[in-house]
Amino acid sequence: RPLEMSAKKPVPFLRQVISVTKKVHRDPRFDDLSGEYKPEIFMKTYSFLDSIKKQEKEMVQKQLKKCRNMEQKEKLQQLVNRMTQQEQAQKKQQKLREKELSLKRQQRELAKQGKKPFFLKKSEKRKLELAEKYAELKRSGKLESFLNKKRKRNAIKDKRRLPSQK
Repeated sequence: RPLEMSAKKPVPFLRQVISVTKKVHRDPRFDDLSGEYKPEIFMKTYSFLDSIKKQEKEMVQKQLKKCRNMEQKEKLQQLVNRMTQQEQAQKKQQKLREKELSLKRQQRELAKQGKKPFFLKKSEKRKLELAEKYAELKRSGKLESFLNKKRKRNAIKDKRRLPSQK
């Protein structure tokens, strides 16, 4: 604690200063001691969590079926929805990672053959993803409904951007 000194006395020229050792906080996300983050290794190490999450989801769904209270039922439904969304997001991320790894492998193969490596731009990757999404929707037969929703959304945005006519 800082030493309390009287305001009436003049401050001495050589004041006694007591140094306090400061705690060094370490953030494992940015610290080199924690190692480098590799998503593949992380997913392998913590793959057991997927089975636990699955069990929890089943348990919540059972509770949802038994529940009589509407408020509690609504909360449980939101929880189930959040769990499914997290699951879908994780699957999507895994697909993207696998696709990137396959592209890297192809580039390595081409480099081994003596050809110059060609890397896609972000915009080109996005175009390929969009084309794949449309192909998937066409296969499942949901393309028309998706396009209708997109048209409606764009129409609403356009209406909002137009100046109001009073």
